[in-house]
Amino acid sequence: MNTPHFVDDITIQGTYFAVIIRSPIAHGRLKAVQCPDMPNSCTLITAADIPGVNQLADFPVPVLADDTLSYIGEPVGILTGFDMRKLEDYSAQCKVVCEELSPVFSSGEIPPSHILAERRVSLDCAAEREEAAQTISGVYKTGIQEHWYADPHGAVAIPAQDQLVCDNHPEEKNLLNKMLIHTATLWPFHVKRSVCQILGIPAAAIVVEPSLIGLHLDGKIWYPSLVACHAALAAHLIRRPVKLVLTREEDFRYSPKRNASVISITSNIGVKQKTLETNVTVRADMGAQGVFTDEILDYTCLGSMGAYSWPRLALEGRAFSTNLPPQGPLSGFGLAQGFFAIERHVSRIADSLHQDPAEWRKNHALQGQLGIGAPHNAGIASPIAELIDSAAAMCDYYRKWASYELLRQKRHGEAWQVRDESPRGIGIAVAYQGNGFLHQWNKDAAYAIELTLNKNSLEICTGLVFSNTSRASCVERWQSIAAEILSINEKHISVSVGNTDTAPDSGPASCSQSVVTITGLVEEACNELQERRTNPAESLPLHTRRVYQPVLRSAWGEDSGKQFDERALSNLSWAAAVVEVSIDQVSYLPKIRGVWLGVEAGRIFSAEQACLSLKTTTIHALGWAAHEELSYKLGKIPDSYMFGYDIPSIAELPPIYIDFMKRDDSHGKGIGELPFNCVPAAYVQAVSQAMDHPFEKIPLTPLDLWNVEKARLP
Repeated sequence: MNTPHFVDDITIQGTYFAVIIRSPIAHGRLKAVQCPDMPNSCTLITAADIPGVNQLADFPVPVLADDTLSYIGEPVGILTGFDMRKLEDYSAQCKVVCEELSPVFSSGEIPPSHILAERRVSLDCAAEREEAAQTISGVYKTGIQEHWYADPHGAVAIPAQDQLVCDNHPEEKNLLNKMLIHTATLWPFHVKRSVCQILGIPAAAIVVEPSLIGLHLDGKIWYPSLVACHAALAAHLIRRPVKLVLTREEDFRYSPKRNASVISITSNIGVKQKTLETNVTVRADMGAQGVFTDEILDYTCLGSMGAYSWPRLALEGRAFSTNLPPQGPLSGFGLAQGFFAIERHVSRIADSLHQDPAEWRKNHALQGQLGIGAPHNAGIASPIAELIDSAAAMCDYYRKWASYELLRQKRHGEAWQVRDESPRGIGIAVAYQGNGFLHQWNKDAAYAIELTLNKNSLEICTGLVFSNTSRASCVERWQSIAAEILSINEKHISVSVGNTDTAPDSGPASCSQSVVTITGLVEEACNELQERRTNPAESLPLHTRRVYQPVLRSAWGEDSGKQFDERALSNLSWAAAVVEVSIDQVSYLPKIRGVWLGVEAGRIFSAEQACLSLKTTTIHALGWAAHEELSYKLGKIPDSYMFGYDIPSIAELPPIYIDFMKRDDSHGKGIGELPFNCVPAAYVQAVSQAMDHPFEKIPLTPLDLWNVEKARLP
């Protein structure tokens, strides 16, 4: 496979372009799509023109709205033509005729018909009940977050039998009997299955070649399939190559964001300062159509239980649909939202008891099972205490916390006055990361690789797709494992990825599948080949195919009816984060003085790549916590948010220090989600100590800080 390009860089002879006609209302009935007078070279395609099933594979997402309109911006038609400027003019003149109905947004009452999934769990490990001396309650809110891709979503589709050749890929002349699709996707086989489904053609008639991904943050798992279906449908019907690239504004307004959550937690504290019982209520807004609902809700519920042992805990989780664009994952499927809530809550418990939040966490670290019913780390005790001490030692946490706490208590209750010093605070949080999907997207879901061994060479073939930053590290990891087992020079070990015509389906490249599942399959396959090559009855070349089929077990109790893949939670990664801030007394902008991470992630194949990954996601986690304010107003993102969306700049990057805990563990684990799961809560705790106010939301803006200070004015 040649080096991929961004979709917008791919040029094809005789290309037609496509633009999407979108719903102007949040909820209603579609009556018609009316177009202005157009030349014969322009074509309007609607749901009535779809030859197959009008739905993406595995998810209840229509490719084009047929009757019901579910959100502002939902695709209702595709306009094609060879002149992009005229096409944009015609699309602006198109009129979507519809009957508007009352929409449902998360700010109002959610009807029962909009409940997509519910979870309930009750844990009771206490020997006896005690009377509560105080109650700690909080409502912890996390906002949506934009992925801000290097390039907007797009796709290029070349129909079967087309004699035109892509300028960047002349070898594609060998694929004349198949439709060829280029799109930036983490799940090329989902693109393939979705296109086959809407066109009603066999899988052998479609080839998907992933284009350059860039930094994706899990945002290009399923939505590229929708864009690819639009391009493929147009190419199939007009018998021309079609290029569809969303504008930056379209992508910002309508592509999935990290879903918002509201998590309420109440804990009763006994007279002996012990937590007696805790009640958790999780609310997750999935937007329209509910993609990955079970995955996100379960991980959010798990995160909101934290990494602690609770004497008694009752949890109720609910995911619901609204008339917003579909929401989804961003560097993980909900754990970050859950961990933010519980980590803020335990810090508030520690504050109320006048205890060091780090010591409280060490004294209540999880032992035994996670609340979903899965053993964590195969029964190994969680390394929370060691990781906290590791992060604390790097930054002198214990001394700083005690000093800042004395200053906070000194300021507490004082009349408001202009201060010469900048208040400081320091916060700590811990979290874990799962390594795999909890649920299957379809009954046949599996992960596969193929290996071919020749005399002095080995070829590894996988359907996984990598970003330009992660591919090298994964390839090096697999080459190192294969070279050690098979005694082959790493230079003679090749890795083929992504092409759906030659590679096996390896599932979506998310949830650390490349590090955990696929790496495990590579090791198993190499051991098999090593055994077979010593067998006189075997002759080279040797070929093997290894498949991992999820092993399911009951979740949230035997009667829940839900199952999950036990491997996803059997070998967790862990991290403790410390964040130190000072508050500018003029701008009320917190300055991050440093971030320290203690990490336990099994075998680290490349410390340099691991540090780069952790630092990159730490920056994005801080952006979510402190900068990236974004919300919908009546189903639409206001222009002020779009043009003023604030992602961290290079000048704002704080020093980040990382310490890896070494364990006798030959298996690698994922690390990419860990900063999102613990850094935001540590940041908000640091700001809360500095401002002497228990903040409960992210993003936490300077205006939020000023409003607290303003309320103290005499």
